[in-house]
Amino acid sequence: MMLEETGKRARSAVPAVSALDTAVRNAVLLTAASYLERDAEKLLAANGEDRKRAEEKGMKPALLDRLTLNSERIAGMAEGLRTVAALEDPVGSVSSMNRRPNGLLIGRMRVPIGVIGVIYEARPNVTSDVFGLCFKTGNVTILKGGSDALSSNRVCTQILREALRDCGVCEDALQLIEDTSRETAVAFMHLDKYVDLLIPRGGAGLIRTVVRESSIPVIETGTGNCHVYVDETADIEMAVNIIFNAKTQRIGVCNAEESLVVHRDIRSALLPALEEKLREKQVELRADEAAAEYLASSVPATEEDWGTEYLDYILSIKTVDSLEEAIRHINTYNTGHSEAIVTQNYEHAQKFLREVDAAAVYVNASTRFTDGFEFGFGAEIGISTQKLHARGPMGLEALTTYKYIIYGDGQIRG
Repeated sequence: MMLEETGKRARSAVPAVSALDTAVRNAVLLTAASYLERDAEKLLAANGEDRKRAEEKGMKPALLDRLTLNSERIAGMAEGLRTVAALEDPVGSVSSMNRRPNGLLIGRMRVPIGVIGVIYEARPNVTSDVFGLCFKTGNVTILKGGSDALSSNRVCTQILREALRDCGVCEDALQLIEDTSRETAVAFMHLDKYVDLLIPRGGAGLIRTVVRESSIPVIETGTGNCHVYVDETADIEMAVNIIFNAKTQRIGVCNAEESLVVHRDIRSALLPALEEKLREKQVELRADEAAAEYLASSVPATEEDWGTEYLDYILSIKTVDSLEEAIRHINTYNTGHSEAIVTQNYEHAQKFLREVDAAAVYVNASTRFTDGFEFGFGAEIGISTQKLHARGPMGLEALTTYKYIIYGDGQIRG
């Protein structure tokens, strides 16, 4: 019954929130940013409670990193809200205005989706990111965080709701479901009477469950089995630097590299130099036989390794004889997230861009850039790995839909 009440309150808030003008929405976001900074110590204390419980449970380092807030990350959350406030508001924009032979003028207007639900795991920064993007686009938000970040999410939501209240806006524009049980999560997935869109953010298990169970339309924000392919023309120093960054800069994120694909003709030049660099982070290399010949220390890769998102200091290495084989391998095992090629050959780069099936495809750059902030969206509500409605980092426009608007001067259909 409590969940039903949450849905009702969210739906009731939609007319008022969607009708707010951009200046009011921006004022709320700027106020929320300043309140996050003002109450940083309170948020850090709550996060400390979450971290203590996680450490006692033996949470993996990569997941603990996702859970952790510090002064820098809270400042980043506040800056994200300010950046979103500074972005152009897509709501109300009109495109594709065309006059028909009968004189009707037909166009499309961007409008809010309505109520957006987000189910996420131990990532407290998601709380403010999601609120900022959804509120900027006139949407109401219901959040369902995981038990590992409950204290952090509760305090963050309180701060954001205070900003709404102090700006004279209905606090129910943002609600947090504090019951972290699986039963409540499943019930939330069936709240289609009130929720227009559901977005899961977390591991493969959570995403599969939401896609399978939900009666609400879902945008699948995928896991990241990301590859870097080094072709035979690549600059070795560039390749080593890109791979080192993509693999080790932050291991617990979905845009981290999990697999290296290397052309046979560049193994002898690339692999020893790469191994030496990766030793700085003690990365375990799981290589096929052709790659292992040029590595001082590796373990044999299995079929399972090609499709694994490690979220750890582990890298699989696959050797190929051609660009075509590299593309086939990547399209077989990737998760549709982010893929990269390192090459000095323009034609190879263009073929890779055309034929690799992923939300983000890079030439001579790290996969770590697949991120809403890096793409200029201020923040992201998730990285969609599906192909309908939205794909890649989801910024403001992805959180709107459109309706057709038609101007006439008395036309009737014969």
